Amino acid sequence: MGDERDEQETIRRILTETGDTWAVVGLSANERRAAYGVARVLQRYGKRIVPVHPKAETVHGERGYPELAAIPFPVDVVDVFVNSSVAGGIADQAVAIGAKAVWFQLGVVDEAAYERTRAAGVEMVMDRCPAIELPLLG
Repeated sequence: MGDERDEQETIRRILTETGDTWAVVGLSANERRAAYGVARVLQRYGKRIVPVHPKAETVHGERGYPELAAIPFPVDVVDVFVNSSVAGGIADQAVAIGAKAVWFQLGVVDEAAYERTRAAGVEMVMDRCPAIELPLLG
């Protein structure tokens, strides 16, 4: 990964320039999960959230899909709330569907996936939370 200044610039670009349709992988109707609260914050900041979970539940008024490939419209950012051991596969799927950016949540780290995703020309951050970063933008 790059230095902190480069990472902050990538975060700023993803949050302000990349687009407003965010697929949230791991988002279900379980209110106790972090993804549920973060998705609500994304909505408050004008993002359209798309729940991606095997149960394909409707969450926060948005229809869910069982996998990224099932979403029938373009996705700008793929926000990943899954275990690091499977996150790389999600990043690869995000590249395959043409997402502009991949965001690995706090605690989600896969250096090899980061390198593959960036090499494919897709923006990426790891181990960060947009619900924390959005308010810092002012």
